[in-house]
Amino acid sequence: MSKTVLMVLTSHDTLGESGHPTGWWLEEMAAPYLLFRDAGLDVTVATPQGGKAPLDPRSTLDEAQNEWTRRFMQDKEAQDAVNDTIPVDMVRAEDYDVLFFPGGHGPMFDLAEDESVADMITDFILEKKPVAAVCHGPAALLSAMDGNGNPVLAKKRVTGFSNAEETAIALHEVVPFLLEDALKEKGARYECGPEWQAHVVEDGLLLTGQNPASSLPLAEAVLKRLGVNYVRK
Repeated sequence: MSKTVLMVLTSHDTLGESGHPTGWWLEEMAAPYLLFRDAGLDVTVATPQGGKAPLDPRSTLDEAQNEWTRRFMQDKEAQDAVNDTIPVDMVRAEDYDVLFFPGGHGPMFDLAEDESVADMITDFILEKKPVAAVCHGPAALLSAMDGNGNPVLAKKRVTGFSNAEETAIALHEVVPFLLEDALKEKGARYECGPEWQAHVVEDGLLLTGQNPASSLPLAEAVLKRLGVNYVRK
């Protein structure tokens, strides 16, 4: 029987008061989604609101493209999945083997404080199922609690988009909070690798990646955690 993955994207499409569009980041969805599918996993995509998930247009610029993003944009199944997502409140943790949050700045505005998302994460944790998140995706973990009423992040080693990286792209004064600081405030033991380089941290059921470059290594770590042996051709 195939392993099942639930990937949760943001429904938020505006970058704070700047008025600029935002959403989910292409590479952080494309590489994991396609790797999971290539490895034989069944992938479902959800958002808080359901329907079309907003893609950050900056992530479609030429300098942000690679083999995964180009393939994803030409893949009808992938496009159908992100344009017709299911609402998070229809999700049952028992139906999936792993939960995965791609990033983009959108999650900072909705996933970080969405009660349905927080409850869903708690359900996965209680069922001893892995929860993975990359770049700004770990914002989804901020409101989630474990079965004892403690933040799921408390005392956990995690990573996510760093203050230095946020400052480097000049959005540190635009985002509602700095993810690195917010993770630490929840009691997480934040770990940071070199800027823009792949960096993945695993602690218990939590698997996190620091930035877009960490998307594929994080997805590979998820496959290993699930016991799926797959070698990319």
